[in-house]
Amino acid sequence: MTDAILIRGARQLVTLRGPAGPRRGAAMRDLGIIPDGAVLISGGRIEAVGQGRRVENLSSARRAHEIDARGKTVLPGFVDCHTWPLWGRLRWTGEDPRAPVATDLRPPEPDNGFDGIAATPARTLERRLRLTLEDYVRHGATSLEAKTGWGLDPQGQLKSLRVFAGSAQLAVDLIPSLFFDGLPARGHSHGLDAYLRAQIDEVLPVAARRKLARFVEVCCGKGSLPPYEARRLLQAARTFGFHLKVQSALSSQSAARLAVELEAASVTLPDHATPEDISALAQSSAIVILTPAVALQLGCERGITARSLVDHGVAVALATGYHPHLNPNCNLQFVLWAACRHLGMTPAEALTAATINAAHALRCGSLFGSLEAGKSADLLLLDTSDYRELAHCAGQNLVVMAIKRGRILYQRGEVQWPNP
Repeated sequence: MTDAILIRGARQLVTLRGPAGPRRGAAMRDLGIIPDGAVLISGGRIEAVGQGRRVENLSSARRAHEIDARGKTVLPGFVDCHTWPLWGRLRWTGEDPRAPVATDLRPPEPDNGFDGIAATPARTLERRLRLTLEDYVRHGATSLEAKTGWGLDPQGQLKSLRVFAGSAQLAVDLIPSLFFDGLPARGHSHGLDAYLRAQIDEVLPVAARRKLARFVEVCCGKGSLPPYEARRLLQAARTFGFHLKVQSALSSQSAARLAVELEAASVTLPDHATPEDISALAQSSAIVILTPAVALQLGCERGITARSLVDHGVAVALATGYHPHLNPNCNLQFVLWAACRHLGMTPAEALTAATINAAHALRCGSLFGSLEAGKSADLLLLDTSDYRELAHCAGQNLVVMAIKRGRILYQRGEVQWPNP
């Protein structure tokens, strides 16, 4: 029996083939679409991509299991590069759905959803993570980042990373990140300095030695880490070999500069970018991550637009910002709609931002994010003949099938109508 798969007859095969790095400017609108396209998969990797007749005539295609994609769009699996998929305890007060987060990105203590991680059994956390990943796969995400939580002490940080590591048997690529903010954990009553020393002395060495995390991310700005302390933590992380990420707190003007200075992989900007920031980012390797669904969930009256970023040559990625309070929605299809409706992006730019650019934001662009020979066979079949429908259907799940490393993880089932 062969493990080869031939996906044939795609109305639109959206490959996103192109240069090795992240896409910028006009390149974000070049999707490498092949009409009547086919993909040949072997050993969990893409063997060939191209016009149907050419791929189907390959010798290995003749022995492959066939998947009929007639009338459908085939594209790379979505990549979510900014998420908090694990939490401990959630508690609600009142009836206002925005009450737990108010006007800040940081949920208030003690009801931030993460304060119970240390006290929650690991098996419970593993089950919750698995259910979250299943929702991701159903909506087309085949790779995602996983951050540890807000204000966690060293025990909570390391426990989160161990739970992430335990998901390795699942097919989804989970990229772990250590996340740090300005909330001193309860065990550090002496304040921020003691909290940071504990994280630098206890968490970073263990995470590096056991290879539990790939990134270290800081939240920088008002209500979070001051720029000096954020730089201190990131510089320490770099000495341990971690890649760096920066998140801007609301109304912060220092995160973009810090990301450029330290050559961070990405910077998440919720609502602010000066012309100087945009110019610096356009000349840097940092990818700007935008999370329009978070802004909609929080009811923000203003938010950063992508138009000026893209037009000035900044590499832009889209993410859900999935979080039990900030945005309890892991559907990147909704994020694409929101980016086109509220951030000024075109459907092609949004799709690029949620696939290949998001993969580069996780330093994984050579592994997935586009359909090219040699890359991981991560792809989706959509119930539409045109990818632009993603920008039209708010909240609708168009995914018919999700494939990761050549394995079918999700396939839409039939509705079971009762017998007459």
